[in-house]
Amino acid sequence: MTLQHTFTRWTEFWAGVRDTFPLVVGAVPFGIIFGALAVTSGISPSGALAMSAFVFAGSAQFVAAGLFAGGAPVLVIVLTTLVVNLRHTLYATALAPHMKHLPQRWLIPLGFWLTDESFVVVSARHTRNDASPLKHWYFLGSAIFMYTNWQLCTLIGILVGRAIPNPAAWGLDFAAVVTFIGMLSQFVRNKPALVSAGVAGLCALLAHGLPNQLGLLVAAALGIAAGMLSEALFPGEQVKPVNPVQTTSAAQAKEAP
Repeated sequence: MTLQHTFTRWTEFWAGVRDTFPLVVGAVPFGIIFGALAVTSGISPSGALAMSAFVFAGSAQFVAAGLFAGGAPVLVIVLTTLVVNLRHTLYATALAPHMKHLPQRWLIPLGFWLTDESFVVVSARHTRNDASPLKHWYFLGSAIFMYTNWQLCTLIGILVGRAIPNPAAWGLDFAAVVTFIGMLSQFVRNKPALVSAGVAGLCALLAHGLPNQLGLLVAAALGIAAGMLSEALFPGEQVKPVNPVQTTSAAQAKEAP
């Protein structure tokens, strides 16, 4: 006999929180360093908090803080952070088929809260074949957890930063690198993905010196092209479902959005 489970809004929500927890642990030092670096770069505490609240993009905030400390014009800061965040358009494109049925009151906040970490766990959630129509609540749980963590870590970093003359020298930013490698490794499960990741990584290193972080955009474009070419050369190597997080919550919902 097949066991039928019941999905509800809150089982999905808390499953999203739980599955995001390991990635949040890796993001904690990253957020603290940003808060500390922001105030030591000349950004006011209120400005640093506002940046985390309204920008909510770790790598872009680090770049903006560095440019601000160097006296870069506002337009340069805005354009550079825009380039750094262009990868989110790829995330949004990948999730769009699963989100297109949602009304704007869901799409707008989920779009704002979309992060690397939430993208990983939400992508995995959508590869599991179940009939739940409430997977956007899973996304919401992951997103709110990430957002709350980032605000708290920024505040801690601001308070700590006043007592540490050079917070970047502590080297805690390695946690962000390890977290990203961990997230990426879950997607490299076939030859096209391996080629794409390898080419993108190599190009990112070679193009690191390009102005305004354009190397990231170049690396992403060439990585995608290499992956598509590899997939054409290895037609038997189909992309396998992404499932980096093992979830234990079971649900089958009968609630509407």
